[in-house]
Amino acid sequence: MAATPSSSSDVKVADTKTLLVDLHVSYIQKLGENKDELMYHLTTHLRLNAVYWGFTALSIMGRPDALDRDEMVEFVMSCWDDEAVIMSLQQPSGVFAGDCWGEIDTRFLYCAVNALSLLGRLDELDREKTVGYLKRCRNFDGGFGSVVGAESHAGQVFVCVAALAILDRLDVIDVDTLGWWLCERQLPNGGLNGRPEKLEDVCYSFWVLSALSILGKVPWIDAGKLESFILSAQDPEGGGIADRPGDMVDVFHTHFGIAGLSILGYPGLVDLDPVYCMPANVVEKKGLRKGWKALERRS
Repeated sequence: MAATPSSSSDVKVADTKTLLVDLHVSYIQKLGENKDELMYHLTTHLRLNAVYWGFTALSIMGRPDALDRDEMVEFVMSCWDDEAVIMSLQQPSGVFAGDCWGEIDTRFLYCAVNALSLLGRLDELDREKTVGYLKRCRNFDGGFGSVVGAESHAGQVFVCVAALAILDRLDVIDVDTLGWWLCERQLPNGGLNGRPEKLEDVCYSFWVLSALSILGKVPWIDAGKLESFILSAQDPEGGGIADRPGDMVDVFHTHFGIAGLSILGYPGLVDLDPVYCMPANVVEKKGLRKGWKALERRS
């Protein structure tokens, strides 16, 4: 499944205050239909991600049956690699590499912790080594970077905070300092950015809100202005959500925009677990729920 972008001049800015659920469902359903187009093949490396983004967005909107289950499972299993083992990618420092070529990043650490947790294999992880690396990535502003010494970034804050939540080590975090840093990501138009002096972007509606939710600080931002910003980035004709109003939509921002709206308590959406970025009922059925708090769901 891969998005087929149109020219930016074809994208209309939404003036509605309502989540266009039916249009978004239709947009996601159509993503994998154009198999004869060049863009479909150029984005093959993103297709597994797109299946996750699309299916999770549909699940949050209460429409998980909108995609063919057997087709999704068949594709996901076709990506299976018998030679990959998660734990083989952990480095002596405690961080994880993304692959056999050795690039390291706290994102890969989170992916490993998340996957091991879902698989019931977290006991195979050297927890102290892993937590020790995350502590070294913590900065004076309370945030976290991609590696030791890197500047704080909202996306990296999410992966580090969520990994620490799974490992039951939120004591490592300076909650108030990080909470204020995250709140300062909100700009006058209501949108959130990833770091100081950058543009707002819908995807940070999840990266920032998820961390605030885990820290119990979602009420620290202006929820109404953020909700309006996300909704204004919808395409009112073809469906989907863009990074900001007037830009091309894609399934990545569609997913994270809807995820952010769920944390904000938008009516009619399914509760999202911000630690795993999955429907909360799925995580709860596996007995993996950690402490987090979203805004109350409005009717």
